[in-house]
Amino acid sequence: MDDKPGVENDSPTADSQFAEMVGVKASQKLRAERQAGQGVWWGLGMMGTIGWSVAVPTLLGALLGRWLDRDGPGGRSWTLALLVAGLMIGCINAWHWVGKENKSNRDAEGDEK
Repeated sequence: MDDKPGVENDSPTADSQFAEMVGVKASQKLRAERQAGQGVWWGLGMMGTIGWSVAVPTLLGALLGRWLDRDGPGGRSWTLALLVAGLMIGCINAWHWVGKENKSNRDAEGDEK
């Protein structure tokens, strides 16, 4: 090796740290390229999907409850009960969507390592 003034000699640990840093940056770049389609519109679409997965069962429960209150026998209020049941089903459905997306993100990160 040349021992020139002002030039530092790299040690093996510095080389391995540099190689590790380059590897991390390369994997981050590959992940960013792969997720290029997952921008703002993808996020808004996912929020819309989760919102509809909660709203639809809630509204269906309320409509069914209203129909049972109007045309069905009995003095119970089905509207509130079925509205709450629809909301619970919708929240479980949204939880499923978020868990599925989280798992796919973790799997994608695991494939890169």
